[in-house]
Amino acid sequence: MCIYEQKQIGPGCSSLAYGAMQELGPFRVYSDGKTLYKNLFAWNHAANVLFLESPAGVGFSYSNTTLDYSNSGDKITAKDNYAFLLNWLERFPEYKNRDFYISGESYAGHYVPELAHTILYHNKNTNNTHINLKGIIIGNAVINDETDDKGVYDYLESHALISHKTLMQIHRYCNFSPNATSDPKCNTAQSASDQEVSDIDVYSIYSPVCTNSTLTRRPKKIKYEIDPCSDDYTYAYLNRPEVQEALHANVTKLDHDWEPCSDIITRWLDNPTTIIPLLKEFMANGLRVWIFSGDTDSVVPVTSTKYSLKHMKLHVKTPWHPWLINTQVGGFTEVYEGNLTFATVRGAGHEVPSYQPRRALALISHFLNGTPLPYKSPK
Repeated sequence: MCIYEQKQIGPGCSSLAYGAMQELGPFRVYSDGKTLYKNLFAWNHAANVLFLESPAGVGFSYSNTTLDYSNSGDKITAKDNYAFLLNWLERFPEYKNRDFYISGESYAGHYVPELAHTILYHNKNTNNTHINLKGIIIGNAVINDETDDKGVYDYLESHALISHKTLMQIHRYCNFSPNATSDPKCNTAQSASDQEVSDIDVYSIYSPVCTNSTLTRRPKKIKYEIDPCSDDYTYAYLNRPEVQEALHANVTKLDHDWEPCSDIITRWLDNPTTIIPLLKEFMANGLRVWIFSGDTDSVVPVTSTKYSLKHMKLHVKTPWHPWLINTQVGGFTEVYEGNLTFATVRGAGHEVPSYQPRRALALISHFLNGTPLPYKSPK
């Protein structure tokens, strides 16, 4: 079984920096920025995992054609990712017939469905299963712009992070529908919201923020599931020449230090306002579709995803209920007709495996096995 893992907080951020080094990969970076420790809840306990840097220009990836950086977009990224997968499977043919799944978070709410659509298209168009795609799973994912945007502010107010007055102004002056004309009063209300949450980590509202990014002489004991300064440790580690050499990174194509998020992409050609039609396509074709939300993320919060699912007008198969891990509530879940499962991960931020690694591993394991999240009925 092979799972293709695409992590983006972008578009423009590195799957290696976040997905591999800070979330679900086999190792994480110590506070000295030069040594590693094992991630006991890495997803390679459940599957073979690939991490892909995309689009071209992100992380250590590059293009020999500078024009590519000003011609990026959802469809081009899907085309490039599909070409990579075909070439990878030719290089490692022992994986060709294995079940294949695609996962990602945040803007990968676009990348993953676009790639899945491309795979389905080519499989059907040639009447040949080039990639044995079985399902997708996306977390805290950008799905439908209108409901995504509205859900952010409702989440912030309901968690006592912005004032009721600010929310009422946003409801009154902001129109989140596609192609709506911008209202200056809406912009003012949104700026007020940004100011009110400026001192917290909006990607995980109850987590501490990094207050000292200085590397330590010796690795320090990890106090949290993820250290709030992990970005700095990863940055230092992936800029070490011996690490880049070991990764076979072509750093001659970089004119600056490696960065976790790239600003080399200057123009994004296509950005659909919704990927809901693609989700419905997958359901109609019998693919397994799971959507999950870390419930302490306010960037693409659980309210946004719930609003998007409501917009799909799906029939409920298994009503809302808690799912358990080690007798504790790991989150809540609801299953819809058409093989779509929605699950929350309790206490997790935007990058779910960073904050709740044990629960994230349980989630992905049940997804891959095609089994419902565990639930014991109340007595």
